[in-house]
Amino acid sequence: MPYANQPNVQIAELTKENVKFCIEDTDLATANSIRRTMIAEVPMMAIDWIQILENSSVLHDEFIAHRLGLIPLTSDDVVDDILYCRDCDCDESCNRCSVEFELDVKCTEDQTRPVTTRDLNGHNPNVVPVTNRTPDDESADYGETDDILIVKLRKGQSLKLRAVAKKGFAKEHAKWNPTCGVAFEYDPDNALRHTLFPNPEDWPKSEFSELDEGVHEAPYDPLAKANKFYFNVESCRAIKPENIVLHALKGLKQKLNDLQTQLSQEMQENLVI
Repeated sequence: MPYANQPNVQIAELTKENVKFCIEDTDLATANSIRRTMIAEVPMMAIDWIQILENSSVLHDEFIAHRLGLIPLTSDDVVDDILYCRDCDCDESCNRCSVEFELDVKCTEDQTRPVTTRDLNGHNPNVVPVTNRTPDDESADYGETDDILIVKLRKGQSLKLRAVAKKGFAKEHAKWNPTCGVAFEYDPDNALRHTLFPNPEDWPKSEFSELDEGVHEAPYDPLAKANKFYFNVESCRAIKPENIVLHALKGLKQKLNDLQTQLSQEMQENLVI
């Protein structure tokens, strides 16, 4: 069955941190659904359960637990294989649905001891804080100074805990958001007037503008429709930016397939009645 239109995708830039691409010949609703899916429904790993065994630092337990939950964990190699905890038949957590971490640090010197993501010891080498990638990993260009700070300890203070990372998506909690941001633009010259500028000359031009020098806004076209959509997807490095786009498209396609299946079943039941 032929489609009403055939969207065209052009990749403008792909780096370790972000991907820029353009989608043509589709509508605003479809493009925006892709944007929202990339932000809210791409699964990744994040720390979801923490047991504080010892904490004599200046930060209380809830503060530390919150900071640990927001640490991005590498998820590319395992996110498709690990189950959601609600789909696993274990009692609490197991290797099929979670990854366990341990942290045990005590300051014994006069100098302040920073506790960072480097001190988190995980049981799965494929799920580690993004700053813990080994130096020989081609996809990593982090140095020791880039480790994420959790808390600072003075002499005699200690922090010991267990943490469990689980699979989830940002619609449940922001810690499962694999993107730092998703820029979305469809009218770089403001011909549709979806945005009203009091003084167009005071606003910087879009990088996708096609206007001549000295022209700050395209003439208003009441019959025009958005047909070209520019995306800039920035990853938190838990998942590669190109994989974020692919996971979003896969999830959106699955939801549409489920909707089609349910609609077909409803129609068949109505015909039988």
